Amino acid sequence: MKPHIIGRTLGIGLRVAGRVVGQRVATGAQVEPNQPPAGAPAATTALQADAAARGRAAREAAARTAGGVGRGVAGFLRPFRRVGGILWLEVSGVFFLLFVVVFAPVAWRTRHSYAHGPDHRSFWAAAAIMALFLYLGITSFWNARKK
Repeated sequence: MKPHIIGRTLGIGLRVAGRVVGQRVATGAQVEPNQPPAGAPAATTALQADAAARGRAAREAAARTAGGVGRGVAGFLRPFRRVGGILWLEVSGVFFLLFVVVFAPVAWRTRHSYAHGPDHRSFWAAAAIMALFLYLGITSFWNARKK
């Protein structure tokens, strides 16, 4: 499965789960007005209805504020996400190139027996590891430059 498909699936699932939890919290937090005793004045029920309406309005205002803050923080962090991705690619490129530097002396030392000498396997193992990590390091820097 491709990474962007996995991320999209997880994101949709997380949003749906968040809506379900939000709805359950909202329905559980609503205060059910108690049935007034027989003969209680109607003003008590009007006060309870007014309090419930103010509570709903406060929840809606809090939700709008939280959404605005979330969008503001996401907008603030967007450039840092790009720079962080570039920095991650460059650091991993340096890490991969360190393996090339570590295995280069082994390949140099065993270069004379590359075909049929006593260190034949050591040379080819070092050369293969160097080629792999050289490829990974160069492509990491290449991808950082493309960003």
